[in-house]
Amino acid sequence: MSDRVVVVTGASAGIGRATAVAFARRGDKVALLARGEKGLQAAAEDVRAAGGTPLVVPVDVADAKAVEAAADRVETELGPIDVWCNVAFSTVFARFEDITAEEYARVTQVSYLGFVHGTMAALKRMKARDRGVIVQAESALGRRGIPLQSVYCGAKHAIKGFTESLRTELEHEGSGVHVTMVYIPGVNTPQFQWVLNKLPERPQPVAPVYAPEVIGDCMVHAAEHPARRAWWVGIPTVYTIVGNMVWPQFLDWYLAKTGLKGQQTDVPASADPDVNLWQPADGPEGHDFGAEGVFSDKQWHHDPQIWASRHHGVVVTALTGAVAAAGLALRNRR
Repeated sequence: MSDRVVVVTGASAGIGRATAVAFARRGDKVALLARGEKGLQAAAEDVRAAGGTPLVVPVDVADAKAVEAAADRVETELGPIDVWCNVAFSTVFARFEDITAEEYARVTQVSYLGFVHGTMAALKRMKARDRGVIVQAESALGRRGIPLQSVYCGAKHAIKGFTESLRTELEHEGSGVHVTMVYIPGVNTPQFQWVLNKLPERPQPVAPVYAPEVIGDCMVHAAEHPARRAWWVGIPTVYTIVGNMVWPQFLDWYLAKTGLKGQQTDVPASADPDVNLWQPADGPEGHDFGAEGVFSDKQWHHDPQIWASRHHGVVVTALTGAVAAAGLALRNRR
């Protein structure tokens, strides 16, 4: 039981919801920041049931002043903020040429500037105490762009840039505040039901698909081990990032061939009437979407890469031992 004060943006559904519940299991006080009314209230019930203390704070992270006011409220009602998790985002599934300038601006305000605003609010308070952790929910697509997601990929690449810049400044100052990023693969969240979709069919995450609870647990682990600059979650995240480092031209070709059809289901787009770009999908006329989306039958709950990422020392020791044993066996044969 840690009794920390944790802020989670985008806490009404998806990864944000799962992250809030994961912190609640430790007995934390969790401030839930998002726009959707029904989702926020349901998230508060989930946090309470998991053993945490919830605080519902309706806010649009695109509004810097509103985020600052939300941080003031959290510290007044719960106490000094120990951990701030930036998760909130929105996006548009479409070819670049089919996205309007207004839609691009709105996604950028939420999915990029929302992280900037949250980081500003957290840093202002944490630096004064010389302690605290900021966790950025990043994406493998922040290291490699894919078709139909230009606006989302652009925002995630931008988050990487400003976070790395901030980290160097904090290190220069010898600050006790830590900032870390969690690179996330495709996840079964409600975003595929409520994003603005201009494709003929409903979009789907790139397989393999992970359960939101897996990512929530990884967000908590990152907050507990913030000295690492970034965490790669899942096998596809590793091969996406490493593959783009080694042979980006091949990924250009491969994604051009498979990326468009692979991100669409056989369900007509008309099956998804809710769109959360401008207004929350779970507003007065909506419903609670929860943490999981509609791909629960396909989602992964475990991945050996996640264990290996957390136990580098054990893996290196095991590999070193295996190599030494193999070398000894070869010498004995001779």
